[in-house]
Amino acid sequence: MEFQMPVAARRLLLCFMLAAAPTLAQERFSPFVPSDQENVERMLKLAGLRDDDIVVDLGSGDGRIVLTAAQMNRKLRGFGVDIDEKLVAAANATAKSRGIADRVQFLHRNAYDADLREATVIAMWLWPEFQRMLRPMIIANARPGTRVITNLWDLGDWWPPDAEDIDGPRVAMWIVPARVEGYWNWDLAVGGQRFPYAAILEQRFQRVEGVVRSGKRRELLHDMKLRGEDISFSLGLTLDGVGFVRHAYTGKVRGDRIDGTVKITFPPDHQKTIELPWQATRGTTSAYFEPTGTDIPR
Repeated sequence: MEFQMPVAARRLLLCFMLAAAPTLAQERFSPFVPSDQENVERMLKLAGLRDDDIVVDLGSGDGRIVLTAAQMNRKLRGFGVDIDEKLVAAANATAKSRGIADRVQFLHRNAYDADLREATVIAMWLWPEFQRMLRPMIIANARPGTRVITNLWDLGDWWPPDAEDIDGPRVAMWIVPARVEGYWNWDLAVGGQRFPYAAILEQRFQRVEGVVRSGKRRELLHDMKLRGEDISFSLGLTLDGVGFVRHAYTGKVRGDRIDGTVKITFPPDHQKTIELPWQATRGTTSAYFEPTGTDIPR
């Protein structure tokens, strides 16, 4: 009796066989292997589709990811790009036959040349190396908060996913983080005095670490979280004339500005809390590096 390997297994085996073969061309090429429909739906559910979404598929093939998204939410829009002109024509014909060509279209275009500025969801299922090479394009051109969804492969070791569904073949989602690395400065009026803050943030995708200086004292920023354009962190720092003050910051990154609020908790028992508006601006220099001296109040 002839053994019939499942379709998904055959596709996966084909991928591994092709990946193991010598690369004869200078440019990598990702052959069309359609995603299983069940996995497509799992990817899109993980993205949490919204009415105002614009779904972009890089290497759209027969168009099933964007077409399925348009069926799952009848208000969103989307487009796909593919280097195979015949697949593009077939996908556009399918969109027309389903009556959704006014919301969905497919373009004969290289994935590297796709316009990602308006995308809110980016889908991919390409060679893992190809996806890794597209990562800089996504980080540079997609807006903070854009969700990136993939089937099976990841986006490299340095960018861990923000969410995964492993109830079946792995699908994962990444959220494009705002760029926060650099020097940030702000002032706060606390206890009748105005205090300047000079912070330095270091970033690797959604992972952020920071230090800050106010007056002659320096401290670490704790509990730093970055999700798209939303940022939060905490700080415990002694302010001259006030004492050891706890700060809890939340805000939204708007390019070279962060707008938000900070909750200040006062000594000695840290029961009194006030909430203040907070606005930080990115600078080209930082007072963090200025000389400190030895006359630090204790």
